[in-house]
Amino acid sequence: MDNWFALYTKSNFEKKVVTSLLDKNIEAFCPTFKTYKQYSDRRKKVEKVLLPNYVFTRVNSLNREKVFTVNGVLRYVYWLGKPAKIRPIEITEMRNHLNQFYDDFTMEKIELNSNYKIKSGPFKGITGEVVSLDKSNIKLALNTLGVLITLKKNKA
Repeated sequence: MDNWFALYTKSNFEKKVVTSLLDKNIEAFCPTFKTYKQYSDRRKKVEKVLLPNYVFTRVNSLNREKVFTVNGVLRYVYWLGKPAKIRPIEITEMRNHLNQFYDDFTMEKIELNSNYKIKSGPFKGITGEVVSLDKSNIKLALNTLGVLITLKKNKA
């Protein structure tokens, strides 16, 4: 039975690693999301890696070492002394939802220490507590995930 595992890669090698693994018939996935990048003269849609330095691969125990033939792969991510297995449902959820949305928000009645439900982006639908707020940024504590994220105001 093939399992999903997390690989730690060299910086900015995520997409190259996925392409190389797929070329070797090894199933691989790098979660990305679409956002806007503001340049001095224009605003452009770009695709960014959600988890920098991480790629997911699906291999069986006999082929687990083949991933190291790919330039950019450094090591497996370990949990309790063994390569960490990723549940297939988590990979499916990322594949189904990440590329559908953009990660910006519009100002409305947002107050410090209140809850804010993310309307777009890779965390769409998740509610976080507003821990910081200014004219163009909102910081949310996503306690269920144990992370702090910053959303930037939509400039369109």
